Amino acid sequence: MSFLINVNNKNIEARDGETILDAMKREGIQVPTLCYIKDRFPSGSCRMCVVENTKNGRLVTACSTPVEEGMNIQTHSPRVIESRKTIVELLLSNHPDDCLYCVRNRNCELQDLSEELQVRERRIKGEKNTIHLDRSGASIVRDPEKCILCGRCVRICEEVMGVACIDFIDRGSKSFIGTAFDKSINTSSCVNCGQCIMVCPTGALTEKSHFTELISMLNNPEKTVIVQYAPSISVSLAEEFGMPPGVDINNIMNAALRKIGFKYVFDTTFAADLTIMEEAAELIDRVKNGGTLPMITSCCPGWVKFSEQFYPDMLPNLSTCKSPQQMLGAVVKSHWASEKGVNPENIYSVSVMPCTAKKFEAQREEMTSMGLSDVDAVLTTRELGQLIRMYGIDIKQLAPETTDSPLGYRSSAGKLFGASGGVMEAAIRTAYHMLTGEELVRFKIEPLRGMKGCKEASIEVNGLKLNVAVVNGLANARILLDSVNRGEKDIHFIEVMACPGGCINGGGQHIGASEDAVMARMKALYDIDEKETVKVSHRNPDIIKLYETFLGKPLGDKSHKLLHTNYLKRDVLL
Repeated sequence: MSFLINVNNKNIEARDGETILDAMKREGIQVPTLCYIKDRFPSGSCRMCVVENTKNGRLVTACSTPVEEGMNIQTHSPRVIESRKTIVELLLSNHPDDCLYCVRNRNCELQDLSEELQVRERRIKGEKNTIHLDRSGASIVRDPEKCILCGRCVRICEEVMGVACIDFIDRGSKSFIGTAFDKSINTSSCVNCGQCIMVCPTGALTEKSHFTELISMLNNPEKTVIVQYAPSISVSLAEEFGMPPGVDINNIMNAALRKIGFKYVFDTTFAADLTIMEEAAELIDRVKNGGTLPMITSCCPGWVKFSEQFYPDMLPNLSTCKSPQQMLGAVVKSHWASEKGVNPENIYSVSVMPCTAKKFEAQREEMTSMGLSDVDAVLTTRELGQLIRMYGIDIKQLAPETTDSPLGYRSSAGKLFGASGGVMEAAIRTAYHMLTGEELVRFKIEPLRGMKGCKEASIEVNGLKLNVAVVNGLANARILLDSVNRGEKDIHFIEVMACPGGCINGGGQHIGASEDAVMARMKALYDIDEKETVKVSHRNPDIIKLYETFLGKPLGDKSHKLLHTNYLKRDVLL
């Protein structure tokens, strides 16, 4: 049922059961929000979205007030603007005055609201927060003094990620957000996904920076500094420089990285192809020889830590393959170092990832060999943008350059790793070839594509019906895994990505991107797969050569030692 309401002296259509904010958004009418999260039940706690119902003279929250026929709403009346301004002034009354030093300077919702509402003086003075800065985590830094208690991080962590490692502590003016028993984040159940950073309106949550050490290494003549970048980076980095979402600047990025001072530039997508060779072989081995099923991907470090904490009984289901980041790091410090005559101890290996959890993954004990980490430092997409600006590089003036070889060529299947369903699609293409000796008639597997939280498909291979599932968002993973454990689903292979939509929407991506922007990144990856000729990992010539000259065969002794690992149950407070 629909009816009309009047907003700013104009009649608009409203639908029974929706909120005032829903109706206004559909008509392109904007009001500021802080606690609001799209598609989540509204809390109405921040009061920033208040509008005036002139029929009864009340100020109501647009995000949580249902529409009523005949409503007459003013979104920017004098009372409304004064109310919003007072809210911002109250938030600023005990907020740190360190905008110039804050990583979120010029990309801060509180700062934007202050500008929009013309807050130019401190009319309200409050006692400053004195809560300790938490740098204990490998991926995420918490600065509770900058927290405005909007609650978005709490809700994302619980409702979308299914982790619930943070919550409100204490009451009233003493409230703050922290982990269980207010302990450091490194002892909590945090999976380092960074989705809390993506929704935080201020600088209360940020990634842990490796800049100081990286710049020192770039200026150290004794170090060979190499860099790799994940499949999704080339279609998301452009947004950091004001370009449209989904623009692929792969070769421009290669040039920028060399100008910064990286001696060798590699594409992690090469290692995504390598991962597929190992993972597809592992799946076939499990299916044929009665191994543990369903096999579950292990590319996502947020998911791996989640399973260690909450599903330790299913750790045997995880693929033993390292992630592409770690595989490339391991190959660089072994085979590549030997070929180039470089001492692995003098290699400083950097990766650029769309993910904050990769920072955690890189420092795991399982990701070391002979006392050396496979990867030494991890930058997010945001941090690479900052680094390019720091070095004064105008990416719009750069001539395209290719990656270094070997370890540079990639298939379009590996590129699909950046989107939810991409790992599964790439693995099926190669597993089908390994089992039949033939190629799939149609490489595109439509049921596995898109932003849906859980996707399932069945593939016929030589009379075998292979049931697969793809899940993104760890709360959705809980639902699927619980269903599998109850025996309600017969699935052979599961892909899990912690972040909604996959790496294109990872915790290290551009902050403030809309859902349309994320979809544009996904489409860009699909377009690359559509246009390019080498669409399967097993046709990558550099991969073929690596097996012929070094690794031997997938799941062979050498590849198993270098490219595989295992995980153990992880105990946390709560």
